[in-house]
Amino acid sequence: MEHHIPVLLNESLEYLITNKSGVYFDGTIGFGGHSSQIIANLNKKSILIGTDKDIQAFNYCKEKFASDERMKLYHTKFTDIDKIARIEFIDGFDGIFADLGVSSFQLDNKESGFTYREDAKLDLRMNKASGIAADEVVNTFSKEEIADIIYQFGEEKKSRQIAEKIVEYRKNVEIKTTGQLKEIVEKVIPAHIAAKSLSRVFQAFRIYVNNELDELEEFLEKATDLLNEGGRLVILTYHSLEDRKVKEFFKNEALTCICPPSFPICQCNKTASLKILTKKPVLPSDEEVNRNKRARSAKLRAAERI
Repeated sequence: MEHHIPVLLNESLEYLITNKSGVYFDGTIGFGGHSSQIIANLNKKSILIGTDKDIQAFNYCKEKFASDERMKLYHTKFTDIDKIARIEFIDGFDGIFADLGVSSFQLDNKESGFTYREDAKLDLRMNKASGIAADEVVNTFSKEEIADIIYQFGEEKKSRQIAEKIVEYRKNVEIKTTGQLKEIVEKVIPAHIAAKSLSRVFQAFRIYVNNELDELEEFLEKATDLLNEGGRLVILTYHSLEDRKVKEFFKNEALTCICPPSFPICQCNKTASLKILTKKPVLPSDEEVNRNKRARSAKLRAAERI
């Protein structure tokens, strides 16, 4: 069963792998699309550590890679990379990878509740055992808080009107399903033109309940610290908020001075930790997008530890 078509696969491998006997980390193993090809391009001395918050993805990969001693899996978030390194007695990684997209399996599986195309429980958590679900947010947060979430994490212009409708709707009935949230959004934006707004609203609540942007920032910092010299950090993003975080982080880590322009000489003593390998993000080809529509918004950025 094909759960997920790995996006920008060849490009990811090309940027990531510099040492076939090295130690690698895949922070979003999913259903093993990228990982199976990473491990296929490494030799018997290598190690690949994979993490995922989704228990279904973790269990699937545990079985998929059961016979490969090079693969070590953890059911946890990628921000635990430093703890895992200590557990595994790893001083540094030769390559660290993360694909920040939601897998096709999660999007297509009604029970995962990540899509508005199927009516399911409004949850949106990657790990159903931790944090608060999206239904709790829409039913208990104030109108202002809900509007801020939709605007900040979904960049939806009609965030205030949608938040108002959510609060109005919940006075009569609790919002428990993706179908109900879809119905509310379509009260503000007509159904025939609502697709982009629906994607933005669901994205906003998903990012919020999974604390995705803060975790990404924490992961980037820890990953950089744990890279060996010459090691690569390769990140796939799917929306502007994530891409901006990665772009700004790489840019800042590549700077050798952050003093104000008015300073005649550098006083910050900053040293660069990364060399940017992708001046512009690598995008999927038209051929790949035709083959896999979900690749169309993907961007790959890569950097190397100095």
